[in-house]
Amino acid sequence: VFRAFSCLPLFFHYGARGVILEADPEKAVAVKRDHPEFILVGEVNEVPIEGADLGNSPSEIISRGEAYFKEKTVVHRTTAGVTGAAAALDGADEVLLTGFLTAKAVARYIQRTRADLVTLVAMGEKGERKAPEDEACADYLEHLLTGRPYDSIKALKEIVFQPTAQKFIAGTKKYLPREDPIFCLQRDIFDFVLTAKKEADRIIVSTVS
Repeated sequence: VFRAFSCLPLFFHYGARGVILEADPEKAVAVKRDHPEFILVGEVNEVPIEGADLGNSPSEIISRGEAYFKEKTVVHRTTAGVTGAAAALDGADEVLLTGFLTAKAVARYIQRTRADLVTLVAMGEKGERKAPEDEACADYLEHLLTGRPYDSIKALKEIVFQPTAQKFIAGTKKYLPREDPIFCLQRDIFDFVLTAKKEADRIIVSTVS
């Protein structure tokens, strides 16, 4: 939720031609070097990658808008979300990438495809520790899929007063904008699904209606 798969739908919303996920920051920079026309968006442990065009920040992306992304290819690297997606592709038939922004679309897609097994993976902080926003998003998806009760106010309380949100709200680090959690916690803004698939030596993100 904070912030990879809240950034991803924005790329497509603003007309990006495609998105490449690259878990290795050095390889991500190398792709940018070989293709200077690509837009490199990413971080290592939250700090923007040296040589990247943007950090992993929804508010940065929004500030650039359609004129910046339209018909461009984006290379995206993050410590938790992108790295987790790359790992998931080794053992899953299909990998769907979501946060709150596309949750309802993802739930509808899963119900429509009638998958035999669905595994909800909350990546957490740096892929190492549980993060309340990711746990809440998984709970929300479960609610959409099964009807299990979901308390939105309780979830927000558990998210916004915890360190994973407060580090943005504090405003002490430029690369953690105060505005990011506001956007990341919006629900069901986009009506498309993001899927990740391996194509040759790259991970390509596509949209499905």
